[in-house]
Amino acid sequence: MLEPGNPPDSAALDAVLRAALKGQYHAALAMLRSAIELCPEDLWSGSGPGPGAPFWRVAYHTLFYAHLYMQRDEASFEPWAQHRAGAQDLDEVPTPPVEPYSKAELLSYWGVCDAMVGGAIDTLDVLQPDTGFRWHNPQRSKVEQHVSAIRHIQHHATQLSGRVRAASGMGADWVGAVAHGSS
Repeated sequence: MLEPGNPPDSAALDAVLRAALKGQYHAALAMLRSAIELCPEDLWSGSGPGPGAPFWRVAYHTLFYAHLYMQRDEASFEPWAQHRAGAQDLDEVPTPPVEPYSKAELLSYWGVCDAMVGGAIDTLDVLQPDTGFRWHNPQRSKVEQHVSAIRHIQHHATQLSGRVRAASGMGADWVGAVAHGSS
């Protein structure tokens, strides 16, 4: 723990950084879970008001990339056992169309992603100067990649919560942080 007035040592800074990343990953994922759980059935396969990918596809896209970016690098990534090729894409809809995932399937995948946060952050080389993903341009540090991944989850959780609120009047509550010890 950092104490006011005392210069932090590297071990204390490392522990604070890892705890913050874990807490923010879990918080962003909790907000995504809430949006998924609150989604009315008639909105699940639609985009709601205005254009956009169906709700389920945005939720899957978000989980897919959370899963991907918690890996050491792109070569380490193994897609979820129930992955359907192209389902993670928002810009290019695969042909033939991908069958929608059910809410239960995506909540199961959510559990897989949430459970991997602790291990991903515990093994993170916080000083690694690049992400390990060749498409990141410009390259950034591994720590910044994780901050960006958390922002990505939050971005889509907010979009989906907005759709739910527009359709039902209910929205996901804000989650500031989730303390999970070392997980």
